[in-house]
Amino acid sequence: MADEGRRGEDDDRGPGAAYQVFVVMEGLLEKLMLLHYEEEVLAKHNMKNLSRHYFVSSPYLPSNSGEQFYMFTILAAWLITLAGKPFTEPQEYDEPNATVSNILAELRSFGVKVDFPPSKLKSGSGEYVCFVLDRLADEALRKTGFTFRRPKYPTEDAEEEFVMEDNAELTLSKVEEEMIEEADDEEENVMDLKALQLRTTHTEVEPSSKPDEILESTVDAEEWNLEVERVLPQLKVTIRTDNKDWRIHVDQMHQHRDGIKSSLKEAKGYLDKLHEDIGKTLEKVGSREKYINNQLEHLIQEYRSAQAKHSEVKERYQQASGGVAEKTRVLAEISDELDKVKQEMEEKGSSMSDGAPVVKIKQSLTKLKQEVVQMDVRIGVVEHTLLQAKLNEKSNMTRDMHATNIPEPAAGHYV
Repeated sequence: MADEGRRGEDDDRGPGAAYQVFVVMEGLLEKLMLLHYEEEVLAKHNMKNLSRHYFVSSPYLPSNSGEQFYMFTILAAWLITLAGKPFTEPQEYDEPNATVSNILAELRSFGVKVDFPPSKLKSGSGEYVCFVLDRLADEALRKTGFTFRRPKYPTEDAEEEFVMEDNAELTLSKVEEEMIEEADDEEENVMDLKALQLRTTHTEVEPSSKPDEILESTVDAEEWNLEVERVLPQLKVTIRTDNKDWRIHVDQMHQHRDGIKSSLKEAKGYLDKLHEDIGKTLEKVGSREKYINNQLEHLIQEYRSAQAKHSEVKERYQQASGGVAEKTRVLAEISDELDKVKQEMEEKGSSMSDGAPVVKIKQSLTKLKQEVVQMDVRIGVVEHTLLQAKLNEKSNMTRDMHATNIPEPAAGHYV
């Protein structure tokens, strides 16, 4: 993990600082696995597992800035929520500046000093992205109560070594006893060279009985092989060791010891001289270092004060840039609302100045009058038809009445 006080100062860090981000990323991945980010984040958003160096910015690694930035914001929001502070999960089309400013604001609330611009996080990869996620992961682990313990190294048992060393020591009496015991044990199953020599000489003295014809074996080959395997361990021939061999080794040990002593005297002289030269050189370097420190003390104090002022100014700039981003977002929202109001006003003005509705109303009135006239004519026709029907009905009734009042003929005509 990079030092907080020297995050932006590349001159104060060593040559291995460029590769420190790889170590930070590997540690971050282990912390995320301890927090179960596979189930909480990856499974929820249907994403693949992160590689060991996912957020490392390197020309030798494949990168996708959009995908990495989205993954960075998702993980940061999740870690802030785990740390005990509610944080809205950013969406894919949110304003990047506002999202980064909110994440840095939450990081400062945890007491972490941030002395780099928010634009360093917009790429979605690099040293500062790993730094932010690593600190948030530490806060989340601290909130969950997880702590890293110191490793326990196995202690070596010193007594066993001493026992082994004691067993490894050899004395001359033990060597002689072991050699005698080994010779006695092997006499039963091992052929002796002296006996073998006596046997060969005895066979040489006896007259040779050579056969006149070639001998042909009648033994089966498989039985012969089985017999050879059975007798093979007893055919082992060993040469007895001479009891004077250890004296030769002791003489060689004395010779080597004398050679080592003579070489040590010569090498010790060179080493003492080298030690004196190194001591003198170290004294010169120490005195020179003290002189340089005394000469540059006021410059170091000025540099420290300038560095402190620079950090304060950078912090103010970060705060101001965060406020500017927030105001820019508010201005964009107000501009959108103003555009909507202007569009509505233009639509209403165009509708008020347009005479097309009046013409349509006049046309509708004219058509309505024509329909009214036609309706009056139809009503008149219907009334006339109804009146004629009534008159016809009345005449029919009068005719029927006269037909029922006709006088009957006189009865005398028929008498």
